[in-house]
Amino acid sequence: MESTDKALDQGPHPLTIDSLLDNVQAGAPRLGRTRLIGIDGPAGSGKTTVAAALEARAKARDLNTYVIHMDDLYDGWAGAERGFALLRDHVLQRLADGREGRYRRYDWYQNAYAELHVVPNTVDLLIVDGVTACDRDAAHWQSLRLWVETSNEVRLDRGIERDGEALRDHWLEWMRWERDHFADQATRSRAHVIVDGDPSTPFDPALELVTKSVALPPHDSAAS
Repeated sequence: MESTDKALDQGPHPLTIDSLLDNVQAGAPRLGRTRLIGIDGPAGSGKTTVAAALEARAKARDLNTYVIHMDDLYDGWAGAERGFALLRDHVLQRLADGREGRYRRYDWYQNAYAELHVVPNTVDLLIVDGVTACDRDAAHWQSLRLWVETSNEVRLDRGIERDGEALRDHWLEWMRWERDHFADQATRSRAHVIVDGDPSTPFDPALELVTKSVALPPHDSAAS
């Protein structure tokens, strides 16, 4: 049973990444033999940076770790929901059944799906980052859900810096869509950890995240 009580909602404070991984490893895997971490939140909030930090610390523990970026699954700017369906049906469900997961990377320049990627069923830890990563249909497989957030202004500036001024309208439309999507999915309120994606609090980005709220799932010690 997962706690939804935001017990540590005391303003931004650093939390070690290792403490999150300790919690994940303490619980039984829910995705076949794999433990799944989902990292969701608005575009440009810093999810990929968080995923990279988690991946590095997991590999330092000798965990066989695989990262999927939802950007590689979306069917273009209007294809986020299809991207999640591909993740659910061809990666997560297959891993849950003991099979290897499979997906084709979306090529944003060719506007088409490209080469095949295989996710082995021997992976210890799967990290999925991107909008829709923590949609409800993935919740029963997830050991940990993170939500990353920052201001709309910071997010848009990051997006335009990365993608160029010509895509501003796409970004604005995406921001409107994801707002409604997150409201429908109650994504933020279901997160175990809320992360500040543009923190002013001093922290070590290689070892820590700055969190706004923490309610890690409890585990039955007999089961873990």
